Amino acid sequence: MATLARRLSRLALFIGLLLLSIRYVHTYPDPMPAGQQHILWKISRWLGVRDPDDVYIPAMAVIELIVAIVVYRAIMKLWRYFRRAAYRQDEHAPSGPKH
Repeated sequence: MATLARRLSRLALFIGLLLLSIRYVHTYPDPMPAGQQHILWKISRWLGVRDPDDVYIPAMAVIELIVAIVVYRAIMKLWRYFRRAAYRQDEHAPSGPKH
């Protein structure tokens, strides 16, 4: 049961991070600079896509997913580090009351 709870909490954390990434990782409301627009047009022409938004939207979705994965992994590493540090600190703590 604890394993299921851990997995569900990790899944909820990842979904929450993905939703935050979708909300905050984008170029809007600022317009894209002319240089980036030119690159987007070149890429869309190279791929044979008429509308550059058909390239931009999937690319942003992939970037948002990558950001969520990186942040999730960083949180998990920090969690393990602090858990180990707390465990080591408990090992060195005195076991009984001092007289």
